[in-house]
Amino acid sequence: MKIATFGVEMWMNEFENHCRYNLAETCVDSITLGELIDMAGVDNSVLGELRGMRMGYGAIEGSDRLRDAVAGLYETQSRENILTTHGTIGANALVHQTLISRGDHVIAIVPTYQQHYSIPESIGAEVELLHLRPENGFLPDLNELRAMMRPDTRMIATNNPNNPTGALMDRAMLAEIAEIARGSEAWVLCDEVYRGTDQTGDGYTASICDLYDRGISTAGMSKAYSLAGLRVGWVAGPQALLEKIMIHRDYNTISVGGIDEYFSALALESRAQILDRAHRITRGNLEILADWVEAEPLISWVKPQSGTTALVQYDLPLRSRDFCTQLLEEEGVLFTPGSAMDMEGWLRIGFANSTADLQDGLTRVSTFLARQSVAQTATQP
Repeated sequence: MKIATFGVEMWMNEFENHCRYNLAETCVDSITLGELIDMAGVDNSVLGELRGMRMGYGAIEGSDRLRDAVAGLYETQSRENILTTHGTIGANALVHQTLISRGDHVIAIVPTYQQHYSIPESIGAEVELLHLRPENGFLPDLNELRAMMRPDTRMIATNNPNNPTGALMDRAMLAEIAEIARGSEAWVLCDEVYRGTDQTGDGYTASICDLYDRGISTAGMSKAYSLAGLRVGWVAGPQALLEKIMIHRDYNTISVGGIDEYFSALALESRAQILDRAHRITRGNLEILADWVEAEPLISWVKPQSGTTALVQYDLPLRSRDFCTQLLEEEGVLFTPGSAMDMEGWLRIGFANSTADLQDGLTRVSTFLARQSVAQTATQP
């Protein structure tokens, strides 16, 4: 099977361990296991529970405790509608591998995580891209989506909140997408790994699996819950679909690690404390970033409504990869180039790491931009 190089992951692999300020990071500032245990208030019981944990495969579909905790994130889902995976990336891959065949028609809403168009392409599907545009607030044009639909459309693939723009489809828009899909009996796969990070309210927007009988939600512990190191994700959707996914999952997963699932369940049972921390970081840091964008004449954006990343446009005669490599070399700050997401001329900034790193990193980016502006002026006739 041939598949396209994964632009963002290749970029991160090449550079993220060689920077001083990682403003390409997409997770809410990671917590330690000690911090998790403190938030959960179980310091006296954890070691005893771990000592008695047998290191076998454990529950193949995921522990009952974890699946119950995940089901509690949704309005209508129960344990039987949840299947654990190796991260959200594993969940997405399994859904595509289960549902998509050569020749299927798939609509991918982009920009998005590259899995949602490159995996169907690698299978031999006919993939059409619905491009988000800044003039629409990076929200999909539903008339355009309707025009793209065909009687044989197999899937609409999207993510909400959106990576990299931070745009957020509300319940009404998701319900309308479901209605559009229903006309072709198409599946809607919504990668919801950033769910819980909305800038208002409790942080949670509606989930597609609660709105549509062919809606599939994927998510995991990495972003809002600050626990990427656990490598735990899940699929939430119809039980009959999960049974089909299990056929593929048996070939590459068997089960998720018992210790990982234990700590994931502990975190979701204590999610109020974890999300309170996440909201302080994401909401406070976004305002810092907004003030910075407002003060930078070479930078423009559509302000995110959710998530941990922003997509910004820059007014310089540089390719985005050149911009990012020069910024890293000169100032030690890592952004993600738009070229890694098929968005040349744009940059992705992660704003959910430590506030001090964000502030110091942005100050260095301002120094870089000032130098670039002077150099640009000097070369003009």
